[in-house]
Amino acid sequence: MSIRFASMLVSSGALALLACAQPHQQVAPGENESALIARLGPPRETYDLPNGGKRLMWPTQPMGSTTTAADVDSSGKVVSVRQVLQDTEFYRAEVGKWTRNDVLANFGKPFETAYFKRMDRQVWSYRYMENNIDHMIFNFFFDDQGVLRQTQKMPDPKYDPSRRRF
Repeated sequence: MSIRFASMLVSSGALALLACAQPHQQVAPGENESALIARLGPPRETYDLPNGGKRLMWPTQPMGSTTTAADVDSSGKVVSVRQVLQDTEFYRAEVGKWTRNDVLANFGKPFETAYFKRMDRQVWSYRYMENNIDHMIFNFFFDDQGVLRQTQKMPDPKYDPSRRRF
C-alpha cells in the first residue's frame, strides 16, 4: 500500500470519527457563547442559573432521547456542555427538596406530563437511552406544591416489540 493511500485512509477515518462526535463533545469550556450558538444553532430553551449565568438547551424531545445543555457564566464563557438525559444526571435530583423549576432547569421541558388523581401527583416524563442500549423513560412525580416526591424509570413502550404493527 502506498504512503499516499495510507494517509488518505487514516485522514478519512479520522474525519468519520469526528463526524460521529456528539454535540456536547464539539464545544470546549472557555469558548464564547456566540461560538457555541454558531456551532449548535440557537437554543430551544434557556434558564437562569443561581450564579448569574444561564443554561442553554438543545432538546430532541418529544421523540428523541437527548438534550444537550450548556452552562454559560455571566461573562458569556462556556463553563460546561453535556448530555443531561442520562442516569447520572437524573440521580442528582433530590426527593423532598427539588421543585418543578429545578427539574425544568436541569432537564428542560418533558416530552409528556400527566396527572394521577388517586396519587394526587403530577408526573413529568423524559425519554432517554440507558447505557446507550435501552430506550427508557424517567418520571418525576410532584405534589400539589410542586415539590419532587418520587422518581421512577421504566422501559419506553414506544420501543416494545410486542406493540409493533406491520
